[in-house]
Amino acid sequence: MINTALVSYGMSGRVFHAPFIDLNPDFNLVGSWERSQKNIQARYPHTKSFDSYEEILNDPSIHLVIVNSPNDTHYEYTKRALLAGKHVVTEKAFTVTVAEAEELDALAKKLNLKLAVYHNRRYDADFLTIQKLIKEDAIGEFLDIQISFERYRTTLSPKVHKELPTPGAGVLFDLGPHLVDQALLLSGMPTHIFADLRIIRKVSLVDDYFTLLLYYPTHRILLTSGMVYMQQLPAYKIYGSKGCFIKYRADIQEDELLADKIPTGPNWGVEPENKWGTLSTDNNGETSTQIIPSLAGDYGQFYILMAAAIKHNAPVPTSAKHGADIIRVLETARKSFAEKKIIAL
Repeated sequence: MINTALVSYGMSGRVFHAPFIDLNPDFNLVGSWERSQKNIQARYPHTKSFDSYEEILNDPSIHLVIVNSPNDTHYEYTKRALLAGKHVVTEKAFTVTVAEAEELDALAKKLNLKLAVYHNRRYDADFLTIQKLIKEDAIGEFLDIQISFERYRTTLSPKVHKELPTPGAGVLFDLGPHLVDQALLLSGMPTHIFADLRIIRKVSLVDDYFTLLLYYPTHRILLTSGMVYMQQLPAYKIYGSKGCFIKYRADIQEDELLADKIPTGPNWGVEPENKWGTLSTDNNGETSTQIIPSLAGDYGQFYILMAAAIKHNAPVPTSAKHGADIIRVLETARKSFAEKKIIAL
C-alpha cells in the first residue's frame, strides 16, 4: 500500500483528498500535518496528527505527500518532499510562477519520483460528458467554446489566505486553473491570450473576476469566472461544425462531500435528469435538440491513476509539465491585463 500523508486537513484535505485516499485499497492514509485544530483522527481513527512538516518528511514509511496548502507554499513544500524522497501530489494552482513549476518538474524527473498536479474538475460529470461527445464526433470541429465557473459571494472567503494580496491569491489562481486545465485538454496550448482582470467586490483586495480569451488557429475559447454572478449562465457552450452542446454546471460531488457522504456506490456522482445538457444538431437545414444523459462524475479516478503511476510506472493523472503550461497561461494573462494587449505565447 502507498502510505500517504496530507500537508493540511482543512477543507480540501477533508473533502477532496482524504475520502478518496481512504477508500482506495492501494493507499493507506497515514495522517495529516495539523497546526492548531486536531480533527483527522475523529474521522479516521487509524491516522496520526503530525505536529510539523518535518515529522512527515523524516518518516521513511511515508511514500506520498499531498501538498494541499495555500498556493504560495506549493513550491517550497513540494520541493522539500521531493528532496526527502517522497512522491508528491500538489494541489492546483501548481505554483505561482512558471520557473517554479519547471524546476519542480525537472527535480522530480532527476530523482525518479512521481509528481502530479491535482485537477479534480476534469472528472466532473459535465466535462466527462463533453469529452464523450467529442470522442463520438457529435460536435465536430470546434468553432467557439465558452466555459465559465460562476459564484455569488459578496463577502470574503473564510479561507483568509485566498483573500490576501499574496502571490497566487485571487480568483485567477483559484478557479482559473480549473478552466485553463479543461481548455488545454480540449485544444492544447493557445497561440495568443487576452485577459481582463477586475476587483468588483468593495471588500476585496484581490482579483475576483476574470475573462480570458484563448486564441487558436481555427477557433477561440472564452473563459470567465467571478464572485458576482447572482444568476448563473450555462457553464459550457461548445459550438462545433456538427453540433452545439449547452450545459449548466451541475456536478454534485462537492456538495455530497461537504455533507460527509462517502464517495462510493452506484449513485455516486450521478446528476439529476433535470440538470442534463442539450445537444443541438443540423439535419439538412433543420435544427433538432436532444437531452444528453450525463456520465457520473468521479474524482476517485485521480487516485486510481496515481496509484498506477507509483506502482506500475504509468503516466500520472496530471503531469507537472501540464501544470506548468497552466501557470504559463495564467502568467501570460496577468501580463496581457497589465499591458492591455493580446500576448503571444
